Amino acid sequence: MQVGMVGLGRMGANLVRRLMRDGHRCVGYARSESSVKRLASEGAVGATSLADLVAKLDKPRVVCLMLPAAAVQSTLDQLISLLDPDDVVIDGGNSYYRDDIARAEQLAAHQVHYLDCGTSGGVWGLERGYCLMIGGEHAAVTRLDPVFKTIAPGRGSAEPTPSRTRNGTAPEGYLHCGPSGAGHFVKMVHNGVEYAMMAAIAEGLSIIRHANAGKTARIVDAETAPLRDPEAYQYDIDVAEVAEVWRRGSVVSSWLVDLTAAALARSPELEDFAGQVSDSGEGRWTVAAAIDESVPAPVITTALIERFESRGLGEFTHKALSAMRSEFGGHAEKKG
Repeated sequence: MQVGMVGLGRMGANLVRRLMRDGHRCVGYARSESSVKRLASEGAVGATSLADLVAKLDKPRVVCLMLPAAAVQSTLDQLISLLDPDDVVIDGGNSYYRDDIARAEQLAAHQVHYLDCGTSGGVWGLERGYCLMIGGEHAAVTRLDPVFKTIAPGRGSAEPTPSRTRNGTAPEGYLHCGPSGAGHFVKMVHNGVEYAMMAAIAEGLSIIRHANAGKTARIVDAETAPLRDPEAYQYDIDVAEVAEVWRRGSVVSSWLVDLTAAALARSPELEDFAGQVSDSGEGRWTVAAAIDESVPAPVITTALIERFESRGLGEFTHKALSAMRSEFGGHAEKKG
């Protein structure tokens, strides 16, 4: 098939490469001219604008957007007038699923199909394949099955589930989750789970790293909680080696542990990182959905708040706490 790709960053460019490896023809456009030229040198057809990209695609067209969520709507607004009935637009980024519902209606008025496709795999997806969570009309999803099959990891990427008897594409690594918005809804929750898993691994390794707390002399004053049994915390444990051993036969072994072990092998103290952790929206939306559904989700919620804290967004809160302690108890704030 022929696919037009708008957005040629790490994900978009590697999707194009994976598609071309399997014989699909790709036209690419990005604001960065160098990104377009780079993929053109690898066999893709470069486009100089959205109009040029649309003109170079065979009808009915397939246009995939791999853009930041904030850039999707303005791009769609430009695309609509360029497309024809029965064309398909795929949003493969991390848009909010509620926006998908409105966008599907917007494009349907022009008889253009809209699919939301949550795409997981990161920078490793070119070789490993991408897990795809798709929402939209059944007919449009079925038409693009060859594209999704190429992008997804395939059956050999994981051991078959022993008790599974159902047919379907999930064992291939892609799934039609439901109507418009369903794909990004599943991907949204996927990322919320990812936040929680990452936080648990990081916190666990940090607890192990500080298992020598009993060796450190503590100030004895009214502002410092004493360590009751310092003899119980006398361990100097190699955290990088712990991450490595957890990769083998452990219940918590996972790709995230693999990646953590790799990072620690390169830099045991993680000197290249300041510890300011971003959140791109999916964690917030997951927590909001949990509240709307009355589903308790304390672990995901805490992992999201921890990211806010890592960026210093709780600074005023902490100042207010110190001020209150000073006011009611005359507690002096400790420096350093």
